[in-house]
Amino acid sequence: MSQTGGLLLVLDGNSLLHRAYHASDGSPEPSPALRGLIGFLARAAAQLRPDAVLVGFDCPHESARRADHPGYKAHRPEKPAELTRQLTIAPELLRAAGVGTVVPRSYEADDVLASSAAAARASGWRSVLMTSDRDAFALIDDATSVLRIRNGGFDRSVLVDQEALPALYGVHPWQYMDFAALRGDPSDNLPGVRRFGARTAARLLAAFGSVDAAWQADHSAVREAVGDLAATSFREPVSREIVERNRRLMRMRRDLPVPAPETARLPLDYLVIRRALREHGINLGPSLWALTGGDAPVEALLEAPPEPLPAWANTLKPRVLHGSMSGRRDPTPGQTALF
Repeated sequence: MSQTGGLLLVLDGNSLLHRAYHASDGSPEPSPALRGLIGFLARAAAQLRPDAVLVGFDCPHESARRADHPGYKAHRPEKPAELTRQLTIAPELLRAAGVGTVVPRSYEADDVLASSAAAARASGWRSVLMTSDRDAFALIDDATSVLRIRNGGFDRSVLVDQEALPALYGVHPWQYMDFAALRGDPSDNLPGVRRFGARTAARLLAAFGSVDAAWQADHSAVREAVGDLAATSFREPVSREIVERNRRLMRMRRDLPVPAPETARLPLDYLVIRRALREHGINLGPSLWALTGGDAPVEALLEAPPEPLPAWANTLKPRVLHGSMSGRRDPTPGQTALF
């Protein structure tokens, strides 16, 4: 499909607010995680210059996945009261600021990302999904990229498109669900297949394309691809049950009702967003310029565009290496470091 529309930026509100909360430990500010979440949004808007913005959050009351599988995320400790308070406030704060915000009944921010990306693609738009989780890699295609926030905050974020994922994990986006199902996801309390870590899972998928194709192959062919112990484990009935359970729970809804990109267009009203933030003790003025249609700071205008970039991303800031960060690996092709 020809992409003739604009660029939609979609944020995983839960994952980014969690990351901001843990990065703000000891901050004297009244709501540092909320400030961090808005900061992520403002910096991403300044880098990507999106035409529209949406933010998704997990439903705080019920979970379709937990109803399906009671063990889903059951191992997670109770959230600190202050984190819960800021998570509760975040959707209403963003709505008051004029930001399109979705909290789907029974589903999660990941499902909002998936449904928003599908809606953008159907409308001829591109989308960038901003999250600290890897699940969104399964959504990457020619119109969808993932801006992943890693340890170190926004300065270590990377933009991953369909060219970069094979270089990072050895699998294509359409294989990522099988890759994750084999490997498992400890953060969601979903164990993987015994003897299958990331490398073994990638080798199996490189050889057969999919888990289903590997199940249909001869044992000798599977053994040649992943070794005897892993091949034997893969053939056990429990392994099929694990993969099918994981795929079912990891699969993101792409059909939830979400705002159309056209209805979430920038700019936001500067006075409205400032007032909403100040009610929570958050003072972000000039940094909101990309969200409110202001002018870029002079230093941003003087910077040359970075290389290499996805074809559409010619407005990103160049990569700048600071201090101890200067020794890190350069991004792979299609994996653009944003700072």
